Amino acid sequence: METPLHPPQTTNAVPFKWHSRRSFRKDLRKRPLLYLLLVPVVAYFITFKYVPLYGEIIAFKQFRLADGIWGSKWVGLEHFERLLHSSDFLKIVRNTLLLNVYALVFGFPAPIVLALLLNEMRVEWYKRLIQNLLYLPHFLSWIILGMIVIGLLSPSVGFINHALKAFGMEPIYFMSSNFWWPLVYVFAGIWREAGFGTILYLAAMSAIDPHLYEAARMDGAGKLRQMRHVTLPGIRSTIALMLVLQMGRMTDVGFEQVWVLTNPMVTGVSDVMSTYIYRLGLVNLQYSYTTAIGLFQSLIGFALVLTVNRIIRAMGERALW
Repeated sequence: METPLHPPQTTNAVPFKWHSRRSFRKDLRKRPLLYLLLVPVVAYFITFKYVPLYGEIIAFKQFRLADGIWGSKWVGLEHFERLLHSSDFLKIVRNTLLLNVYALVFGFPAPIVLALLLNEMRVEWYKRLIQNLLYLPHFLSWIILGMIVIGLLSPSVGFINHALKAFGMEPIYFMSSNFWWPLVYVFAGIWREAGFGTILYLAAMSAIDPHLYEAARMDGAGKLRQMRHVTLPGIRSTIALMLVLQMGRMTDVGFEQVWVLTNPMVTGVSDVMSTYIYRLGLVNLQYSYTTAIGLFQSLIGFALVLTVNRIIRAMGERALW
């Protein structure tokens, strides 16, 4: 009697969903304290991320405080039509995208380069000292950092312009120049966040098998070749993941940084979505219109995340999902 190539499946197999649910309950009873630590995080996201989604409905209404959300008049897509035909809106979208493109080109590789350099340091105390100095700006507010940047670039008392004068060059008005201001914005952001951003990449580098470096050294590879052929491939999935998250912020520019560094001379390049929403929404009380802008901004960011995530996954890298 011939044996079947594929033996019949038993009818008492446990469904996958029920098995997963039972495993979760078993794990919950086994380690309740670990799940208890998740409660504040889940409560935070529900309170500040999901509950406020209810207010997005005013993007489709002519919202008045006296009438409330449900009592205000429905206007459909009127606010979205207004923003798509607004010359001011097109300008702020252009400024927002340009600043984010500059930040992506110059700012995204910065923590990777710093992490590569820190990973090669062998004197432990010196490495920790440099790390602490690199992390420090992240914990300072933009009010402090902005004043430091403005002071350093001042045409009269700033250190940078004093150095230029020492070499016989004319002082540069960095903060009032439409050419220099975006560069100042980007490099100020790098100064604040690049050091702190090395944490993830250093953690990924620590998981690389040391035998790979030994094999590379035996093949005659120097430090640069080890970085190129061992370290960078080892953190490639982390880089891809961070790139997906970065693309989700392409339509968003931090309000504090722009607000501290901007001035009336450079509003042509510094007026972005966050400042535009603040000016119209909170100052001029155009709540419905600015909510429509915020919703449009979120949808574009979500579309970019989906697109880049799909591209990363098609390239064979580990993506968000």
